[in-house]
Amino acid sequence: MGLSKKVLVTGGAGYIGSHVCKALDQAGHIPVTFDNLSTGHRDFVKWGPLCEGDITNPDDLDRAFATYEPDCVMHFAASSYVRESVVDPMKYYTNNCIGSLRLLEAMQRHGVTQIVFSSTCAVYGDCPTLPIDESAPQLPASPYGRSKQFVETAIKDLAAVTGLKWVALRYFNAAGADPEGEVGESHDPETHIIPRTIQAALGLGPALEVYGSDFETADGTAIRDYIHVKDLAAAHIAAMTYLDQEGASGVYNLGTGKGTSVLEILRAVEKYTGTAVPHAFVAKSDGDVPALFASPVRAQTDLKWEARYSSVDQIIETALAWHKKSL
Repeated sequence: MGLSKKVLVTGGAGYIGSHVCKALDQAGHIPVTFDNLSTGHRDFVKWGPLCEGDITNPDDLDRAFATYEPDCVMHFAASSYVRESVVDPMKYYTNNCIGSLRLLEAMQRHGVTQIVFSSTCAVYGDCPTLPIDESAPQLPASPYGRSKQFVETAIKDLAAVTGLKWVALRYFNAAGADPEGEVGESHDPETHIIPRTIQAALGLGPALEVYGSDFETADGTAIRDYIHVKDLAAAHIAAMTYLDQEGASGVYNLGTGKGTSVLEILRAVEKYTGTAVPHAFVAKSDGDVPALFASPVRAQTDLKWEARYSSVDQIIETALAWHKKSL
């Protein structure tokens, strides 16, 4: 392990950010959570201090940088619902674009030159070839995807004229929960398919709405690449290590290389709960695409990372254990 680093984790009280904070702590680093707690959870901040503040507020950011003097930034703070972004695009351009620019400005003011950015497969849109590699055309189909594409571009442009070192990690579908049960997926409202399916099966939520039954896929439902949040957390540590070892800045897909349909997720939840999942098909939404799954070869090669916990069985088992805590 290299030298211990202080890492400012924007959005560190959220689902993915909190798992990354745990991974940083376990690797001997000091995570500092920067979060306005609008969607994050105070009780998810278990590893390192919490600095409350808003990503769009330069004074809040300056206070965090001056107080904690981080060596690196991991940037998760963002609005992240595709369907919501279609009906409220300004929220996404304000939080994701303006907030990220304010963060980059603060990094410049305080001399922090390393960032790992939480990006998304939504930058690709409806990709004509599968699996998707990093050279695929970027044709995002939603304001959410376009906002993340903008931030990637801003980071790249800033790096071209400064000493900024960066990695943008394009997640496919984050899923699962901490195997030790310390943190998990808890959104309000919950929009992700796996927790919604589990909640429906356990009677903790309404019947599952399956968006679309007429996609051009084998069973008519959307196909996505589900990646365990523990694997995502490990990728952030790998990316920071890679930059420390003078790796070249760039973008990396984080996925498993294969897709799983919504109906396959539903059947897997039924297997593990022993309960039929009440569900109904509804119209697909604007911005939905039939299939997205990654080629993770570049991350495997450069970052020395691979998905170890991302079988559907491992994802469902850990997510189910987390949600059973609510019973």
